[in-house]
Amino acid sequence: MTVSYPDPQDFTYADVGATRDQGFCPPGFHPLNVRTRLGEGEDVFRRASEAVLTWEMHRALGVGIDAGADRAAPGVDVTVTLAGMIKAPCRVVWTVEEPRRAGWAYGTLTGHPECGEESFVVDRTGDGTVWLTVNAFSRGAKWYARAGGPATRGLQHAYARRCGSVLRNLATPGGAGT
Repeated sequence: MTVSYPDPQDFTYADVGATRDQGFCPPGFHPLNVRTRLGEGEDVFRRASEAVLTWEMHRALGVGIDAGADRAAPGVDVTVTLAGMIKAPCRVVWTVEEPRRAGWAYGTLTGHPECGEESFVVDRTGDGTVWLTVNAFSRGAKWYARAGGPATRGLQHAYARRCGSVLRNLATPGGAGT
């Protein structure tokens, strides 16, 4: 397991690394926690973990990914491009690679439309079920994100649900889930 936090002065929020605690949401931020069942078994876990750690899930979502490395690692800069127009600069703040848990989180940098942190973690429970959990806290940083209010948060929830659907298709034979 890697526990490393880049310099917090580079981020647009104070609680760098806080998505490790799924119940934590700093005052003034909005929480997000979406858990999606992907399937069952070691193969599903392995494929899902690789898809998350290598940006494959995000690319399959149709967002642009410009990453400073082929694999998520603390300190790697990532720019997510939405609709070909909105650039969202981030930096990976932590990663985890364990026998039953794998994933990472990024924190927002200056220029991101939101301010906060988001994690993508695949875990395999004791009964063999494989899950993706998208955990985040955020608030609008740019005027249009703030103006969107509840609609912006609705889009974030829809994005998190879509992550689960896309990852299920990538991780299961035939893309149908188990």
